[in-house]
Amino acid sequence: MLRSMRYGEADRILHVYTPHRGRVSAIAKGVRRTRSRFGGRLEPFFRLRMDLHEGRGELLTVTGAQTVDAYPRLRGDARALDGAARACDAVGRLFETSEPHPGVFNLLCRHLALLDEQAAGPGGSAGPPQSATAVPPISGRAGALAFRLKLLLAAGLAPQLGACASCGEGEHLAGFSGAAGGVVCGACEAGSFPLGKAAYGFMTEALGRSLTETPEASDPALGQVERAISETLEHHAHLRLMPAAARAS
Repeated sequence: MLRSMRYGEADRILHVYTPHRGRVSAIAKGVRRTRSRFGGRLEPFFRLRMDLHEGRGELLTVTGAQTVDAYPRLRGDARALDGAARACDAVGRLFETSEPHPGVFNLLCRHLALLDEQAAGPGGSAGPPQSATAVPPISGRAGALAFRLKLLLAAGLAPQLGACASCGEGEHLAGFSGAAGGVVCGACEAGSFPLGKAAYGFMTEALGRSLTETPEASDPALGQVERAISETLEHHAHLRLMPAAARAS
């Protein structure tokens, strides 16, 4: 579930992302009552198997719900919980129609599962020490940006990285242009911003690897990556997302 909102005295409006119907909205009647048969299952970031009734209105009605995965550790870690909220917001806004995208559903579930695996428990203690082969933390900026790059790929908006997005030149790539949709060469760099080798390397590796193999990069490089993603979305999807991760305090 992506998000929920209070409605009336005891109901909730739910925004749900499904593998076969895309994003749908539903009403859960009486869910806020103490003795609701749904208990606490109808909350954001739960993975559920839901029974939905389609009536004449725009909202579906929730008639049943079973928990597939509650991601309990995630809920006890503020950083992981924030990462989950930002990931769900990105999916809900970039894939806001009923067009099915099973790959996006699976990607989101995998991202939430990884956040849950690496989160501290409700008592505040982290999980067992990571071995040399353990997956790197993904709750930070690098993991969030790798996730967003994969969302761009699923949406058909992946930036052109192999050659100049304007003229096709394969060398002397000097910057990134959101309007052009990717990297640009020196002759086409008007309106672009500099994209360093580290940022370029992060983007190419993140698109080619799984979420568990998110590459590392410095904060300045990740800033360039986030700017590239943001400008791509603004120019081609007319969409502006919240920052990929909260700023470290």
